[in-house]
Amino acid sequence: MLVVHIHILVKPESTSAFEAATVINARESLKEPGIARFDLARQMDAPNRYVLVEAYRNAEAPAKHKETRHYQIWRDTVAPMMAEPRVSVKFTSLMPPDDQW
Repeated sequence: MLVVHIHILVKPESTSAFEAATVINARESLKEPGIARFDLARQMDAPNRYVLVEAYRNAEAPAKHKETRHYQIWRDTVAPMMAEPRVSVKFTSLMPPDDQW
């Protein structure tokens, strides 16, 4: 499983709108068969810093995710809200999928 952490710094005046748009994207993303998990977290000591944690079931799923309408709407909606470009860090999960516990 591929796990991606996406670090995002949002303009302070845009945090509420960013969160609203991202929650919609996360809910829709979880309906995709290739996505096992999609979390949004806000940094406690810097409330305009966020991380998205996305867990993909296979290597093709990230590209398919980026083709979805909900992702494209999110991307275009939040782009002007970002204080700097988002940063993506990729990991390989060492835990078995949920259905193998």
